[in-house]
Amino acid sequence: MSTELNGKKVLIITANTGIERDELLKPLQALKDMGATVTHATIEGGAAQLFLHDTDKDSRVTSDSKLAGLTASQFDALVIPGGTVNADTLRQDSDAQRLVSEFAKAGKTVAAICHGPWLLIDAGVIEGKTLTSYPSVRTDLLNAKAAGWVDTEVKQCPANGWTLITSRTPDDLPAFNEAIGKSLIAA
Repeated sequence: MSTELNGKKVLIITANTGIERDELLKPLQALKDMGATVTHATIEGGAAQLFLHDTDKDSRVTSDSKLAGLTASQFDALVIPGGTVNADTLRQDSDAQRLVSEFAKAGKTVAAICHGPWLLIDAGVIEGKTLTSYPSVRTDLLNAKAAGWVDTEVKQCPANGWTLITSRTPDDLPAFNEAIGKSLIAA
C-alpha cells in the first residue's frame, strides 16, 4: 500500500440506491490504496444498493455515515459517483448540496463522475467552469452556465481557489482516480 495520501481524508457521498458500482468502489479502493482515509456517506445512512450500468442490481454495501452532520472541515476532498438514480437523488438533497458548496468555499477538491455533475449544478458551483460528464449531462451543464463541456476522460478545472475534477464513465476511472490522488498530494 502506498502512503502518498497518509493523513488525507476523503468523503464519498451517494444516495442509498442507484449507485454505479464501479464508480463508488474503485475510487474508494484506489484512494485507500494511496493511504487516504475514506468515508462513504449516504443520505439515510445504512445500506446502499449498487447497480451495474444503471439497470442491473448488484451488491449492497453499508455506508459509514449519514450526510447530515458532516462538514467539509472534516475532509480534504469530496467524491461524487454516478448512476442516474443516485445522481438524480443526490441533486435534490439539501445536505448533499450544502456539502458541495462547503467544499468549494473551503478551497478543497470536488470530483464527480458520469451523472455526478448534476449535483454540482444544483449546488450552484459550475458557472464559468469547463467540465466533462456522461454525454447526456452535457446540455444540462451548458444550460446551467458552465463555460464549456469537453469529451475527455478527465477534466481538471481551476475553480477560484478550489479544484474541480470531472470524468465521463467507468471506463475513465483510472484517470479519474489518479487526478484525485494528484490533487490531494498537491494540496
